[in-house]
Amino acid sequence: MNPSDPNPAPGAAPAPGPAATLGGIAAVARKRLLDRLRSHAPDAEAPPQGQASAFAPSAARVPDDWCRFDTLPAYQRLLVSQAAAKRMGLENPFFRVHESAAGATTRVGGREYLNFSSYDYLGLNGHPRIEQAVLQALHRYGTSASASRVVAGERPVQRELERELADWYGTEECVVFVSGHATNVSTIGSLFGPKDLVLHDALIHNSVLEGIRLSGAHRRSFPHNDWARLDQLLGEIRADFERVLIVIEGLYSMDGDMPELPRFVDLKRRHKAFLMVDEAHALGVLGKTGRGLAEQWNLPSSEVDIWMGTLSKSLAGCGGFIAGSRSLVELLKYTAPGFVYSVGLSPALAAASLEALRMLREQPERVQALQQNGAFLCGYAKSRGIDTGLSLGYAVTPAILGSSLRAVRASNALFERGFNVQPIVHPAVEERAARLRFFVSAAHTREQIASTVDALAAVI
Repeated sequence: MNPSDPNPAPGAAPAPGPAATLGGIAAVARKRLLDRLRSHAPDAEAPPQGQASAFAPSAARVPDDWCRFDTLPAYQRLLVSQAAAKRMGLENPFFRVHESAAGATTRVGGREYLNFSSYDYLGLNGHPRIEQAVLQALHRYGTSASASRVVAGERPVQRELERELADWYGTEECVVFVSGHATNVSTIGSLFGPKDLVLHDALIHNSVLEGIRLSGAHRRSFPHNDWARLDQLLGEIRADFERVLIVIEGLYSMDGDMPELPRFVDLKRRHKAFLMVDEAHALGVLGKTGRGLAEQWNLPSSEVDIWMGTLSKSLAGCGGFIAGSRSLVELLKYTAPGFVYSVGLSPALAAASLEALRMLREQPERVQALQQNGAFLCGYAKSRGIDTGLSLGYAVTPAILGSSLRAVRASNALFERGFNVQPIVHPAVEERAARLRFFVSAAHTREQIASTVDALAAVI
C-alpha cells in the first residue's frame, strides 16, 4: 500500500508514511513538554542539596565496581587470557596495522605478505575504475550523506545502487544500510515480535542472533544444514506462532559450505513461513555469474522472501542491503531503526559498490577465476593432509587445528614466513574446532596458493 494513499482498504492499518512519522514526532514533543512542566511542579522539586531522595538508593550503598569498566567481569576475563598468552610467548595476531589496500597481498611493517584474510573475493578493491567512480561522487556529493535519508533526502547514486541490486537479484526493490551487521539486526528486529518465531541454522551469524534478540521473537536453532530436523521442528511448533522466519546463509563464512536451497524453499512453503538468506559471502562467489545461492541451485530468486547481502566483500565498499518485494522494502525504509535513525550510506561508498556491481556484470570471468582458485586451495590442502572440514572449495576454506593455542601459534608462524592468515579461536568456534580461516581471491595465483599451503603443512 502506498503510504500517501488517502483511502486505505477498509479495516487496514495505514502504512507508516511521512504523515505518521511527523505525527510521531509531534507526540514525542508533546510528551517532553508535559514532562518538563511536571518536573517544575512544586511537588516534583528536587530534594535540597545534601539530602538523599526517598526514591533513590544511597550512593554509599553502591559498590565502586558498579561504575568502573576495568572491573567488569568480561574485561577481567580478557586480561586473564591476554596474560596467559603473554606467559606462553604468543604474539597477539589481531589488530595488525596494514599499510596497503586489502587484497591478495598486503603490507605490514614495511613488509609484503600474501594475504588470505581479506574478503576482496573478486580482486576489485582499489581497481582504477572504482577509484574513478568514487572520486567523481566525492567531488559532487562530498564525503558524507550527513544524516538519515529520511531527514536529509537521497542522492542519485544511492538509488542507482539499490535499483541495480534489485535487478541483480530479480526482486522488486532494494534498500541499502550503512552496516552489514546492522542490516540483519534492524531488519529482523523491526519485522518480527513476541508472537513470532525465528528458526535459524546453528552456525548463523551473530547479527541474526542480535536481530532476534531485539525483536523479542521466540528463537530456535536447528543443526547445521539439517533441513529434516527443521521440518520436524516446524511440524511440532509452527501452529503456536503467528509469523515464522527461517534464516540461513548462502555460503557459511566459518566453514565454506552451503545449504540445499530447494529443501528450505519447500519447507517454507509447506509450513507457511518466510525464508531469509544471508548472502554476505555468496554474492559474487556462488553461481556461474556470481548471483548467489539461487543461481547456484537454478531457482528463481522470488522463491526467497528476504535476500540480505553486504557491500564490503565482492562489491568493494561498506554497508549492507535487503532485496525483496516492494512492500518489504518500503516497510523497512519507514520502520527499521538502522535505516530511519542512521546516517545514509556515503555517496562515495555507494559509487564504489555500484561500479563494482557493474564490473561483476561485465566480467563473469572474475567469478570463474575465484571458483577455480577456491577449488584448488581446498583440494591441495586436503592432499597435504590438512583438515578442511565442510568446505566445498569456493571462497572460504578452514584449516581445522583442534585447539586455540595451536591455531594462534600456526598463524604467527606463517606470519613470520610472509603469509597473513588469521586464527579463529574459542569462543567464536568450539575449542576442538579452532582453525585458521583462508579467504581466497580471484587475484591470487596458483603459485601463491600452493606456497601458502606448503608452508602451513610444514608449520603444523
